[in-house]
Amino acid sequence: MSMIEVRGLTKSFQQAVKEPGLKGAVKHLFLPRHIEKVAVKPLDLSIEAGETVAYVGPNGAGKSTTLKMLTGILRPSAGSVSVNGLNPYTQRMANAAQIGAVFGQRTQLWWDIPISESFSLLKDIYQIPDALYRKNLDLFIDLLGMNEFIHLSARKLSLGQRMRADLAAALLHNPPILYLDEPTIGLDISVKQKIREFIKQINQEQQTTVMLTTHDLGDIEDLCKRLIIIDHGAIIYDGTLSEVKARFAATRVIFFQVRESMPELYQLLEQTPGLKLEQQSGKEFSVAFDRHEYSASEVVSKVMNYGEVLDFRMEDTQIEHVIKAVYDGHLNLNERRGTGRNG
Repeated sequence: MSMIEVRGLTKSFQQAVKEPGLKGAVKHLFLPRHIEKVAVKPLDLSIEAGETVAYVGPNGAGKSTTLKMLTGILRPSAGSVSVNGLNPYTQRMANAAQIGAVFGQRTQLWWDIPISESFSLLKDIYQIPDALYRKNLDLFIDLLGMNEFIHLSARKLSLGQRMRADLAAALLHNPPILYLDEPTIGLDISVKQKIREFIKQINQEQQTTVMLTTHDLGDIEDLCKRLIIIDHGAIIYDGTLSEVKARFAATRVIFFQVRESMPELYQLLEQTPGLKLEQQSGKEFSVAFDRHEYSASEVVSKVMNYGEVLDFRMEDTQIEHVIKAVYDGHLNLNERRGTGRNG
């Protein structure tokens, strides 16, 4: 059985419909009217032990609602959920013991006591053996650089310090599953990198299953091999990150530095389908090309026919451009994905 198994999972909410003003409020009090809002449409999903999965989509797509059903916070409207053999809503206490969760806008730390005491309380709540607690705490203090603030209360921490402490708190009891909802939001680059390296190490060493929602494409590329894109409550892509890049990031760009300007080449590039001259500045320019029409060596050879190339480098289209195109409706991943997991 998969670590997380979801079949036909659905969540709907009743949303109040009120007319404006005092009259509308009074009318709604005596004649309440509601409409059904579907946050998550029937969803099928399987996640294996040790997988690292990015669960992404625009605001309001249903990401956080799905996570709340998997953690047991919300009761599904329909369908079934199994998390390591447990129903997360009807077996909430048992499920809480086997998961860790970090929600970027909330903390599980006690606000007015030192972080070290919050950890001690969590040790008692989860009944963590002394040896395991000491081992994990020492490891987390080292990997997350918490020595400088572990004696401070949560209210005195910066956002980056609090996120590191929350991550440690979520993993003290060695849960096999870790849910992360925007764990690096608002953090500077150095703190983001520290958190990503920590998550990667925990996944590799303990085979912790990680499910991550984020708008930070660096999180996805650094941490996750599998990408699930959700929009309007439905999965529109489920496959590997490398697959979505290979299928839909067709454009590559080569940046050239040449000895002399090449006006004839520039004119040729502007007239050649599948090639595009970009960022021309004296003896430096770039050429964008469709990887399905040209190889990189063909583009480089074409440029070298017009003069001496001093240096060049190539970049693939960034994954954020692909996902933005999906959000904007420019790509239909459902029709073309081929090997996606969610039919």
